[in-house]
Amino acid sequence: MISVCMATYNGECFIKEQIDSILKQLDHDDELIISDDGSTDKTITIIESYNDSRIKLLHHKKNPDFEKIKYCKNFYYTASNFENALIHATGDYIFLSDQDDIWLPQKKDKMISALKIADIIMSNFNIIDAKGKIVKEAFYKKSPISYFTVINIIKSKFLGCCIAFNKKVLQNSLPFPKKLLAHDFWIGLIGSSKFKFFFLQEPLLNYRRTGFNISPSTGKSKNSFLFRIYFRLIILFQLIIHFHRTPETVQ
Repeated sequence: MISVCMATYNGECFIKEQIDSILKQLDHDDELIISDDGSTDKTITIIESYNDSRIKLLHHKKNPDFEKIKYCKNFYYTASNFENALIHATGDYIFLSDQDDIWLPQKKDKMISALKIADIIMSNFNIIDAKGKIVKEAFYKKSPISYFTVINIIKSKFLGCCIAFNKKVLQNSLPFPKKLLAHDFWIGLIGSSKFKFFFLQEPLLNYRRTGFNISPSTGKSKNSFLFRIYFRLIILFQLIIHFHRTPETVQ
């Protein structure tokens, strides 16, 4: 059984295409957990229109403390929203999903096969524009993930929508630190530093770039240099605390 965890917020433009591409690959006992962060458009209506027992819709309550944050508060909202989906996951394998991408055929099967030999995996991807046209095929020419955690912190190349992992990684990643900036970065660092990581060179996702994406992993970051330094220092500090508190890996 697998759990696909998706975080949504005002995603009416592309969410149907994404859900369709996921449900085609799920078995009857798999689940698509969608945590919505208070959408004000037709996102909820579209999700509920499926009337599919595999879809579990959660309504996430935003942390009011995040509203006081001056810069990049969407990072905090997104990480918290994903955590709400992840804590409800019951599958043996967990997939992360954004609301506006498209799963390519065989994504589930090929990633599950890879999870037989690794604990956490990340696939390659194509970049598409708002109209679904491919603008770059196979974004990575080789694995962007290093064997060294410090290098991974510096490069920050984990892309959640391309990541899947087993229960051990999930249990070791939760709960998230308070005010976590990036859910995928956190899970990727935990998974690659404590477990076996594997990169799939084949693109298994069309990653949509619309100019509103949260992740800076697929291009030049729009955030200031100081914020990027702050981002990495905070993650490093949170990792040190995490490893100090959980010296033994959860089996």
